[in-house]
Amino acid sequence: MSGCGTGGCGCSSTESSSAAPASTLTPTQSAAYEALSASMAHVAVLAPVPASGASVPPAGSVATAPVARINGVPLNSPHELLDEESLRQRACTELLRQAAQQAGLLAQDDAPGTGGAISADASSAIEQLLERELVIPDPSEEACRRYHDAHPAAHAHGERAHLRHVLFAVTPGVDVKQLRLRAEAMLIDLRCADDGGAKFAAAATQWSNCPSGQHGGDLGWLTRADCAPEFAREVFGGAEIGVLARLVHSRFGLHVVEVVARDPGQQPAFEEVRQAIALTLRQQAWVNALRQYLQLLAGAAVVEGVSLDAAESPLVQ
Repeated sequence: MSGCGTGGCGCSSTESSSAAPASTLTPTQSAAYEALSASMAHVAVLAPVPASGASVPPAGSVATAPVARINGVPLNSPHELLDEESLRQRACTELLRQAAQQAGLLAQDDAPGTGGAISADASSAIEQLLERELVIPDPSEEACRRYHDAHPAAHAHGERAHLRHVLFAVTPGVDVKQLRLRAEAMLIDLRCADDGGAKFAAAATQWSNCPSGQHGGDLGWLTRADCAPEFAREVFGGAEIGVLARLVHSRFGLHVVEVVARDPGQQPAFEEVRQAIALTLRQQAWVNALRQYLQLLAGAAVVEGVSLDAAESPLVQ
């Protein structure tokens, strides 16, 4: 096991995961937001590191922002500057809260969320709403076997990967699009390099917000348990070698990741992982159903000041 050892880049040990900021959402609400966010992958979803020359309000000044609304309910105050991710998170929660009211599961006088947090009654009502609206069948034996054949490394024991990365760390209050543009430009540049890794090491040394940048971005050999879960999902379970073709998102920022080498570990038999695969497929089906449900809610709502993926017809399959 290696890594930067700081717990602040998504590629450190599991103890570091607890250092991430606490969420104001329940697990169901977090999944709801992630489902909506996944349907809008073309929009940057992370608050960036300050870019050179970026405009920052002077100290002591009062910044103003447009107020986003769902059916007239404000999601932010005029003096609350939020990135697109935070606005979509609040919009998603408010859509579900209002749907719970319409379904008679939540009192009409329940107060809208303040600062991204909703009442305990609203949280409970949203759980009930989703349990009623999202009916997910158990995956078939055939579907589980297909998944097992298509993802041979997904449940491997002892899987490891030798990784390098360049981290663009999360810092609130700076242009989201600029951070993503910088990260994407570097990703393209490094994928085109054919110099044995010298350019990647130089880029990590100059730009990475992880202490591993002092060593060319080298994290050494890592397992899933050594990484933040969202980082591990993007890196492990595949066969890709070299600079990954996509940016890896984690709670800490945007990562340009290179897989230097892989050790697939031991591949378990289908019977050993049948239940785990079924759970994975159920979770995928639940997220897809939730995405469709949120699209329908957004399509029926008056949405102001925030970009959501709205379905035009209730016949979403």
